[in-house]
Amino acid sequence: MTKIADLRPKTDDELKDQLTELQKEQFNLRFQAASGQLENSARVRTVRRDIARIKTLLNDRRRAAPSAQA
Repeated sequence: MTKIADLRPKTDDELKDQLTELQKEQFNLRFQAASGQLENSARVRTVRRDIARIKTLLNDRRRAAPSAQA
């Protein structure tokens, strides 16, 4: 599980790369679950929440950028 404090110092590009990796992992976990090969079902939840954390942070940064320029 990734904490938000660990994500804040990362750049947007690093966060987008990590988001892509987590989305690939999420797809693989869903595929394993559908085929009955999923061993760690709790990992699905942690990956989903990590994706949400990254998306939230990116969205907050996107919203803050125009207000800082104005």
